[in-house]
Amino acid sequence: MSTVTTPPPGLTAPAAAAAPRRDAEATKAAILRAARHLLARYAHADITLKAIADRAGVSAPLILKYFGNKDALFARVMSFETDATGLLDAPLEDLGRHMVRQLLVGQAQHGADPILRIIFAPLQGEQGDILRANFRAQVSDRLALRLTGPDAGLRAELVLSTLLGLGVMYGIARGTRLRATAIEDIIDRYGPTVQALLTP
Repeated sequence: MSTVTTPPPGLTAPAAAAAPRRDAEATKAAILRAARHLLARYAHADITLKAIADRAGVSAPLILKYFGNKDALFARVMSFETDATGLLDAPLEDLGRHMVRQLLVGQAQHGADPILRIIFAPLQGEQGDILRANFRAQVSDRLALRLTGPDAGLRAELVLSTLLGLGVMYGIARGTRLRATAIEDIIDRYGPTVQALLTP
């Protein structure tokens, strides 16, 4: 004869049958990563919510819950605002090393990149124009405002060109020697190059 035990007053039985709760922020990040990955390979019009959901390991209705619709999701994907905040979040005298670290750590450890998706703008037609405009306003111009001395706008664009070159070699061309080198060693070598352009 089996007996049913109940927990003492004030305690509850463990919720063994309850499904684990999804971490909303981690899920949103996974969806954004999936959408960025697909945007780098396909035209915006050809990317379906199902394809994003499959890559992110979620359901399409969950994407709608978090972002509203495909256009709202891609408005986030094509914005550099949050990424630029992290990329530029260091004192000017340390900014070169910081930017290189953000770029490499993002790619190596988080599968994300603060600026590299701009190189896929030509694939995107009208959406590519939005991507370019956002990049100029949210990254290039914002960096230029941080700089002192002459030719701040030019130096900002040269800095970003230098970082994009590193990002392409590390994340797309996947240079074997570069990827076999410790990130801190790359920062030691590459950071001063970036810093020289930041400093008048």
